[in-house]
Amino acid sequence: MYLPQIFEESRLTVLHRLIRSHALGTFVVLHGTQLVANHLPFLLESGEGSYGTLRAHVARSNPLWRCLDAPVDALAVFQGPESYITPSWYPSKRADGKVVPTWNYAVVHAYGRPRAIEDPRWLLDHVTRLTDQQESQRPQPWRPADAPPDFIEQMITHIVGLEMPISRIEGKWKVSQNRKLADRLGVAAGLESSGTEVSSAVADLVMERVTPDA
Repeated sequence: MYLPQIFEESRLTVLHRLIRSHALGTFVVLHGTQLVANHLPFLLESGEGSYGTLRAHVARSNPLWRCLDAPVDALAVFQGPESYITPSWYPSKRADGKVVPTWNYAVVHAYGRPRAIEDPRWLLDHVTRLTDQQESQRPQPWRPADAPPDFIEQMITHIVGLEMPISRIEGKWKVSQNRKLADRLGVAAGLESSGTEVSSAVADLVMERVTPDA
């Protein structure tokens, strides 16, 4: 992706945190001469490999898992908080009017060579851990063990696992770093005043990168 240095985020802990908090990734692979995209919930194993390993699963009827032998990397895209930014939030608008709208966002691109996995034990462990990741904050978390064992065994036969060690990872945090401090503070205040959870999350990203000498 186009990644000016001012917007680059390279801290692996930060990149992994976004993947975990926005686990539904867009998974892009090359199938013949065409790009194919699927939207999959991922489980990240941060301690495996240099940049971590991504695991997911697809329906067995999905042809994706049969086309993972291309000698090129696949791409998983994880979209974090995003918001439109109006020029009205910039104090500099009142000074000279030389402002335009933009969009703030955080995104992670992870690359690697995926493989398909059909081992039932691997699949059961994967879906159990993926479910635990999403259910852990619920008052009464659901687990695969809550369903009849023969039903879970049958469901497992209808999916295929995917595993992709990350060979390259990029992060882009476009959160008004290219504006003067007053404009950045104006953006954060404007986002907070919007009163939505997403706009507040983008405001936090802006303020995380505001320094006194910005």
